[in-house]
Amino acid sequence: MKKVTLISLIFLFVFSQNGFAQQEKGIVGSNNWLYNWTEFNPNQEDYDEPTQILTGNITEDTKLSKRETYLLVGNVFVTNNATLTIEPGTVIRGDYDTKASLTITRGASIIAKGLETDPIIFTSSKTQKRPGDWGGIIILGNAPTNRFGNGSVASYYSDLKTVSYSHTNFGGDSNDSNSGIMKFVRIEYAGKRLKNNKYVNGLFLAGVGNNTTINNIMISYAAGNSVEVWGGDLKLNKIVSYRASTNDYKFNYGAQCVLQNSLAVRSPFSSNSSGSRCLEVASFEKKEEVDFSKSGTVLTARNLTFYNESDNLKDDIEKGLVKEAVYVSENASLHMDKSVISGFNPAVIFQNTISINQYNLEKIKFSNMYFNNCKGNIFVENNSNNEDLENWYGNSAFFNVYSKSQDSETFIDIKNNKRPDFRLRINKIIATKEQFAAEDLIIEDN
Repeated sequence: MKKVTLISLIFLFVFSQNGFAQQEKGIVGSNNWLYNWTEFNPNQEDYDEPTQILTGNITEDTKLSKRETYLLVGNVFVTNNATLTIEPGTVIRGDYDTKASLTITRGASIIAKGLETDPIIFTSSKTQKRPGDWGGIIILGNAPTNRFGNGSVASYYSDLKTVSYSHTNFGGDSNDSNSGIMKFVRIEYAGKRLKNNKYVNGLFLAGVGNNTTINNIMISYAAGNSVEVWGGDLKLNKIVSYRASTNDYKFNYGAQCVLQNSLAVRSPFSSNSSGSRCLEVASFEKKEEVDFSKSGTVLTARNLTFYNESDNLKDDIEKGLVKEAVYVSENASLHMDKSVISGFNPAVIFQNTISINQYNLEKIKFSNMYFNNCKGNIFVENNSNNEDLENWYGNSAFFNVYSKSQDSETFIDIKNNKRPDFRLRINKIIATKEQFAAEDLIIEDN
């Protein structure tokens, strides 16, 4: 491929009396909002042994107390329009033997309002924890999808009893339905593997309406997707996905969502062989499942940071351990703005059924982006000729920046195991000129 001039961006960090200056790209905040409530070494945490058991159906309003440690056993359903309230600091351990899961059914709700200094924790019952030790959390609502009729997530349970099948339905016509609040919650080692070769997700949201609050959630070491959303109308804010084995965030079946100020940290040694990504945006798995007169998936993704923590990125790419960060499927819309994608191969891939024309390019937008240290930027699947996409997204009107910078120069403090800071470390940009192959990096001046 042709040679291009690299405008190498060298970042200078300037201290001030107020600490690090806030940046407009990637996760933002005048302070590091990861402090206090997140945990990047959950296997080192020593949780109390269970004192109470949660099993079967919860059919009336129930409150879980911080003074108890709960063992979640089997498929637990909150039904009958009941509300499950969880006090800040409560620990719920998912049983390994029964691959436990917690489901909030249609009409029911969860009020899990942790505190920054006292988060609610869902974790494994094992001492030596591994991804997929237990199921995960499933919330089912009354908001629309693009499927024919309403849907069911019955295939995401093991040993599901016939009497419980009705509890797995989701979807309706209420965009503004309310399934409750989840805030300052950690979900660790979820995502059990099922007999049908599927995985449960850390947090699975199907048909959930826009009066539901999902903020400050950390999903660590999920064997399935950290967060998967089917249909519904949601705003997700300050979500952290850490070392997921599958995708960090997946949106499907007509989801109308905003994902903002959120982080995904991938490890090349945690991902499974299915081509795990930070973000997948789709409108269906099989065309015959969906009604094309209904809206496909529309995602607005703002102030996200997608980071691959390879120690040797070139070697990991050559070994096939690093894939693309973002995958966009046919009939889906994505507007990604003011976000950082650092260390992937390449940054973005479009499904090969997407034609590169004005209509589709208007549906898939990238603006004010910072693409760093990626082997290639935006491609159509199985097509190495991305000149049309380079010309389109490289237009100065989109204000996209392409660079190759050391992680230590890019982020404030990612090597701090206890209190990492993934905000950008940019205060000034100085341009220098070097020569690189176009397949490695395409540069535009911001």
